[in-house]
Amino acid sequence: MNVKEMIEFIAALFMLIGAIMAVISAIGIIRFPDVYTRSHAGTKSSTLAVLLTLSGAFLYFAVEQGFYSVRLLLGIVFVFLTAPVAGHLITRAAYTAGVGMADSTVEDELKDVMEVNRHKEEGK
Repeated sequence: MNVKEMIEFIAALFMLIGAIMAVISAIGIIRFPDVYTRSHAGTKSSTLAVLLTLSGAFLYFAVEQGFYSVRLLLGIVFVFLTAPVAGHLITRAAYTAGVGMADSTVEDELKDVMEVNRHKEEGK
């Protein structure tokens, strides 16, 4: 097995792990009880899935054809920067709108912070 074949194997492994992570993310979105945990499954693991898949594709094309795709690199950067931020903002909007947490939620760490901010705004 030469170096080119080893890199192709690693690229295929990245893509396979990315596909598995995408399935795990989809299962998490279906199975988790509330918007907060579903958002976690939808952003964290799917971001990793997309990054692994695009990295595997980039590596494959770089080794096999000597083609370095700027689009793939931009896709990796764009997903890495935007997906977690979007998930955070959606979750914060749901919390601000009063969407309830699951019964199994043990602690609400944001409740005290939101009350302090609300009191500050009322005092102005």
